[in-house]
Amino acid sequence: MTTLVLGGTGFIGKRAVPRLVQRGEKVVVMDINPGAADFSEFGDQVQVTRGDIMQFQDVVTAILNAKPDRIMNLAYLLGSGDDTPHFTMKLNILGMDNCFEAARICGVNRVTYASSIAVSGQQSNFGDRAINEDDPMHGTSQYAMHKRFNEFQAQQFNEVYGMSITGIRPANVTGPDKVRGSTDHVRCVTQPAAGEPVSFPKAGLMRLPVHVDDIAEAFVRVTMVDKSAYPIYNSGGYPISLGDLAGIVKKFLPEAEINFASQGGKEDSGNYLTDNNRLLGEFELEYPPIEQRILQIINDVRRDEGLPLVS
Repeated sequence: MTTLVLGGTGFIGKRAVPRLVQRGEKVVVMDINPGAADFSEFGDQVQVTRGDIMQFQDVVTAILNAKPDRIMNLAYLLGSGDDTPHFTMKLNILGMDNCFEAARICGVNRVTYASSIAVSGQQSNFGDRAINEDDPMHGTSQYAMHKRFNEFQAQQFNEVYGMSITGIRPANVTGPDKVRGSTDHVRCVTQPAAGEPVSFPKAGLMRLPVHVDDIAEAFVRVTMVDKSAYPIYNSGGYPISLGDLAGIVKKFLPEAEINFASQGGKEDSGNYLTDNNRLLGEFELEYPPIEQRILQIINDVRRDEGLPLVS
């Protein structure tokens, strides 16, 4: 069986591809930056080609050449995109529609794609309760509105054409090499791990970090089924304030310099309480303890920096 991964050399994609190979899949990657990840260790099991998801013909050509059984779309602009609205719209909306339509006309029924926790907006819209996938969406940023439309468009393709398109709403994905989108929860770990001080405005600001390895595994498990029970899934994660996150980092790195200008921030937080029982239950996922993932990131950074690892 063959899986086509659009955006496969990116932050999540380069972790998903090896997991697909481990399951016996042949993987074809289409990315506008084909050299951003090295899959040479997998030999003929992974083929990488250059293509721009904003160009419909590129997507059709990639599908016709790969003849995939399923498509995983991880090609999108991570972050708000408010400073480049036209380009961001083309990538996040036109690119996603190109994926859905090209899959349809080429006869690929199974597609998975990345939505985002951003669709939910501020936690204050829901009070102190965990939201589920059926709750109303309040996100108003450029990025959030694009993801809301992606979910609507996927529903249209499923209803009108009988396709099997499923989205996952990743929370605040974290990993040592994340540089786009929400990164304060990442820098709170990576900069101290490299021996650098870091400062933030508010210790009480809440985040919902989830490790990139866990998101990659989620995408693979959802992609590998012919049809999911639901059209959209919350990834969930670990609800935690930046201050509490800093406290965990300091357990491993007592000399870490992590400073905050004030203690507030909870009232300004985006959605950080989500019900992910739908995803974890159906696909038998379990996230490791947050301390384990933080230690993993610390040591990933220290290994790259040539510093002693933390036990």
